[in-house]
Amino acid sequence: MRDFALPRRSPAFAGEAMAATSHPLATLAALDTLRAGGNAVDAAICAAAVLAVAEPHMTGVGGDCFVLYSKQGGLPIALNGSGRAPMRATPEWYRAQGIRAIQVESPHAVTIPGAVDAWLTLLADHGSREIGELLRPAIKLAEEGCVVTPRVGFDFRFEGDKPRRDPATAKVFAPGGRTLVAGDRIRNPALAETFRRIAREGRRGFYEGPVAADIVARMKELGGLHELEDFALQHAEYVAPISAPYRGVEVFECPPNGQGLAALIILRILAGYDLAGDKYSEADRVHLLAEASKAGALRRDTLIGDPRFVATPVERLLSDAHAEKARAGIRLDRAGEPVEWDGPEHKDTVYFCIVDRDGNAISFINSLFHDLGSGIMAPKSGVLLQSRGTSFQLDPRHPNCIAPGKRPMHTIIPGMAVKDGKAAMPFGVMGGHYQCVGHAHLLSHMLDRGLDPQQALETPRSFAFSGALLLEHTVGQTVGADLARRGHHIVWPEKPLGGGQAIWIDRARGVLIGGSDPRKDGFAAGY
Repeated sequence: MRDFALPRRSPAFAGEAMAATSHPLATLAALDTLRAGGNAVDAAICAAAVLAVAEPHMTGVGGDCFVLYSKQGGLPIALNGSGRAPMRATPEWYRAQGIRAIQVESPHAVTIPGAVDAWLTLLADHGSREIGELLRPAIKLAEEGCVVTPRVGFDFRFEGDKPRRDPATAKVFAPGGRTLVAGDRIRNPALAETFRRIAREGRRGFYEGPVAADIVARMKELGGLHELEDFALQHAEYVAPISAPYRGVEVFECPPNGQGLAALIILRILAGYDLAGDKYSEADRVHLLAEASKAGALRRDTLIGDPRFVATPVERLLSDAHAEKARAGIRLDRAGEPVEWDGPEHKDTVYFCIVDRDGNAISFINSLFHDLGSGIMAPKSGVLLQSRGTSFQLDPRHPNCIAPGKRPMHTIIPGMAVKDGKAAMPFGVMGGHYQCVGHAHLLSHMLDRGLDPQQALETPRSFAFSGALLLEHTVGQTVGADLARRGHHIVWPEKPLGGGQAIWIDRARGVLIGGSDPRKDGFAAGY
């Protein structure tokens, strides 16, 4: 139990159903859906649509999503809603144009959006409500305006001229030439109409007809390779999740092309250390997480790609032998060699989780990749387009080299912990490349240190990334100095590291215990 004299947040407790999201309006919309008789899938789609309006720099219908879903507490299934490269996209074409890397604010960064098809696939197979009913709150917000909350306004401060460079984007995010701040209203009536079209026509309302035509026309205007046929080919895919044990639970992740495998590699390495007691100092714990994270990042960056194009040795990477070999290379007193990242850094995603009265649990993540995605908006439909294509490489020898119809390596990962064969906790941590580290950090603080979801999410964070060890200022200078003496290059970032949500399902008592990251504006709540 927390110290009530400290200005922190209590975990949420509920007996029937709960939602934990990064924005107040999304949590409320999910709870309204649940109270009206909808299930976890219905509430998730409603929340995802609301977040597309309320946190539009992070997520939207122009992006991708991944889902883990447990029906009535059973083992989770996985849905891959990631978009594909246009069928005309080949590394040879880019090299012929003199393009050495795919830039964020270019049409080549825009992969075909996968989110809407994934939402509708999930709803058709596991939902109980009509899509029109679930999109109604988002339509109202997009039409009438959504108040910018403090964290959203904080993020806008870091975006420079990006909200103003594309005319349609500027109309929504920088009306009159001034980027929105907390307390302003975001209005996107064109997006409201796109939602209405999806409500009326389903998948055809986005992947065919005026919306798809609007997106393709804007891409072609900017020199992109997109065709209407690319939208017709985009479909979500059910895939078998991967898992690994950690401290008495089985941790499930989506398989490649996502980086969930990296999260499991980190956990397998940490499992060899006794992190429950006082054997290790706080600096030791940060150091061990950093070294395990480097091992996970190295394997992710060299081995993970679209499984239809490259085979990733999942079983070997999760084996005891592999974990033991990785631990053998870790010294407690000295930082190992850094793993340099030469691709884009990604921080902008929304994650949420929901458990309903029937025990259905969903772990749901949706993203535009960079802040404001590519920065390009389709002008007639109000669809802000993702920048996921920047994850592709142009080296044909790389597993993540771009190819026609290929999905890039993805950073966004939902998680699900299972105990005794039953879903125990949907969870996720936002923050781009940090997400795999954040999964391990959250689970270690809960399962090794005995913290509840809210306490674990509030814990100071660290992140070994591209030659530096990023430390939130709450880590403390003393710990930072200790880590510097071990050879870590310490950086104190201006922005906090990620965000997250989790709901622990206490089956013995019939109680849901939820947490929502204070680094965001949202909260966990239930009834």
